[in-house]
Amino acid sequence: MQTHAQRSNVRKYLSEKKWNELFPNRIGIDPAHASKTAIDFYSYKSFLAAADSFPQFLSNPDPVIQKRELCAFLANIAKETGGGWDDAPGGYYKWGLRYTEELNCVKGCPQYSDPSKKNYPPVAGQSYHGRGPIQISWNYNYGQFSEAYFKNKNVLLNDPSLITKNAQLAFASALWFWTTPQFPKPSCHEVMSGTWQPSPKDIDGGRLPGFGTVVNVINGGIDCGPSGDPDTKYRYGYYLFFCRYFNVTPGDNVECSNQKPFGS
Repeated sequence: MQTHAQRSNVRKYLSEKKWNELFPNRIGIDPAHASKTAIDFYSYKSFLAAADSFPQFLSNPDPVIQKRELCAFLANIAKETGGGWDDAPGGYYKWGLRYTEELNCVKGCPQYSDPSKKNYPPVAGQSYHGRGPIQISWNYNYGQFSEAYFKNKNVLLNDPSLITKNAQLAFASALWFWTTPQFPKPSCHEVMSGTWQPSPKDIDGGRLPGFGTVVNVINGGIDCGPSGDPDTKYRYGYYLFFCRYFNVTPGDNVECSNQKPFGS
């Protein structure tokens, strides 16, 4: 985390008007009238404020690579929080950012607590299920993000629900995950910015630079490989949707259907 925010390159490509076009049905927006009916939680202003604290996001000077990284990030937050369906008004891909937390866990999901992570122990009574734009999950992720953002791991270990109460914090959790490598995985930013070089083991597992490896970083155990979740097609679809919107080619290796998950 940077202590002093810088101006994010997000502004080069994304205005509030475009944000509203891309996410017209986000939480807090009335889909029938596109007017605010409640707190506009996933607002452009909140996203921009968080992005200014992560200057490495979109930091490659090549505009094509910047656009691809932006499209990859938007694709994943839209899929993680999406409420679309095939015949949805405006199309499936206009329903991103509908949810702030994992729907099946609103009453808690204890399976996301891993007591073996001694540096970030789960707190009794707390649920570390998916929250925020990228659905940060597990006590060790909450603890690491809390340490980076608050300089205190216990803030979010003690109250992970803070992410659903503060939009800038929610977007920061997604950008922290996006820009932070966790061995044996690179960060999503490293993959999309062109700084990650696959090892021989990565190459043997089919993991090559491109959007498919980002999917692998985020959800490889479920989405990747020949038996990956059929709904992963929507994650690829979101990426191609945003690439068309921002007029950029998607690059190579868009899918992870031929990839082994990291660590396998």
